Amino acid sequence: MGIGRDHLPVYVHVGGCHMTGGRSKCVPRQTTGRALAEGGEEACPPCRCRRSGGGR
Repeated sequence: MGIGRDHLPVYVHVGGCHMTGGRSKCVPRQTTGRALAEGGEEACPPCRCRRSGGGR
């Protein structure tokens, strides 16, 4: 789900990310893992930092 009818998602976020905004959609973890692995979407930079232990 992206912003607008014909737009793809920009970033994949983890739960509780302050960058999600109001137009986000929850999807199963398996779906997000596949999207990141196949290179279709990128991880949100703050989420990526938190997952690697470099964030808050």
